[in-house]
Amino acid sequence: MAFDTDILIAGAGPAGLAAACALGAEGHRVTLVDPAPPVTGEDAPGADLRTTALLQPARALLDRAGAWDGLAAHATELWTMRIVDAAGPDPVARDFDALDISDAPFGWNLPNWLLRRELLARAEALETVTLRFDRSVASLLLREAEARVTLSDGARIAARLVLACDGKASPLRDMAGIGARSVDYGQTAIVFAVAHAAPHDNVSIEVHRAGGPFTLVPLPDRDGAHRSAVVWMDEAGAQIRRMDLDDDAFLGEAEARAAGALVPLRLVSRRAAWPIVSRLADRFTARRFVLAAEAAHAMPPIGAQGLNTSLADIALLRNLCAEGEIGSRAMLDSYQRRRWTEVAARMAGIDLLNRTSIAGGAPMQAARGWGIGLIHDIAPVRTLLMRLGLGRAA
Repeated sequence: MAFDTDILIAGAGPAGLAAACALGAEGHRVTLVDPAPPVTGEDAPGADLRTTALLQPARALLDRAGAWDGLAAHATELWTMRIVDAAGPDPVARDFDALDISDAPFGWNLPNWLLRRELLARAEALETVTLRFDRSVASLLLREAEARVTLSDGARIAARLVLACDGKASPLRDMAGIGARSVDYGQTAIVFAVAHAAPHDNVSIEVHRAGGPFTLVPLPDRDGAHRSAVVWMDEAGAQIRRMDLDDDAFLGEAEARAAGALVPLRLVSRRAAWPIVSRLADRFTARRFVLAAEAAHAMPPIGAQGLNTSLADIALLRNLCAEGEIGSRAMLDSYQRRRWTEVAARMAGIDLLNRTSIAGGAPMQAARGWGIGLIHDIAPVRTLLMRLGLGRAA
């Protein structure tokens, strides 16, 4: 049977672009489609101002795909994760040091718009990758022997495998008849960048009070100023009010919420807001069809698990494509078995952490501070949890 492409990928976000790079670099013919080209400029309308800490396994994936060299010069190393519970009169703070488990940083922080820019450049350089922007998947026919896709411009493509990386509301997931369970936490994350006089020293700081964490993640210095990206999670109504504040009033509330971390702060970007929703697909596969990234799973931005979990999907798919027939039942069964349970367990852990962070009652806040100290101060527990956070079992 003649196939037009080995793998058709829907969605040109960071995960879809990474998949195109990773699979194309292995010699597979890849076709990537998206209704719009990626936004790749910091000041462009619609630019994604969030940042992502790419953890060690994600770097390994992108390095093998030939994409890391373009990213490395823009990345900020994360050597220490500082967790602070500032709810009580005596804040509890503990540092988790990457040197406890390896000789490399936990991760490398990058703006999402820049991730798109560099991954797009790598995909464009691969002869095995065909990019079709301004087109969407209009219909999907999944057969045992092939997947047939019709695009919005009428083009028809026969593929060995369709990979859906088209987001939380994934149209392809619906076309494949796969349901998903969602949790709305009633939270919103406000993201923005700040400058500060004190250096961040490659330390990511996560400050907990009621409502959700306030996280400062290191960015490269710019114009002689030290900078960090901020992700501020809190109750949605309070965040709507904050988004309406002028910059000075907003920054005053942000400094109060930072509990002294790196203050005083200076706002150096616009603000953007994102609802916090968790979503898990009922299954990750159908005939000749795979879900990955947020089409398969979405979770609160805690512990840098979101995109890193997505890239773990891509790494497994790359390996499975090398081991057997692309899109075969055996390949799909292996992906379902190995990813769904692991992702579901990881999401349950993130759900627990988020609900604990939201909690405002004094007993829960006291337990949270005690738990941070306990996890850190028992060395085997500390190192095990750090390894699990990186996606490694031991």
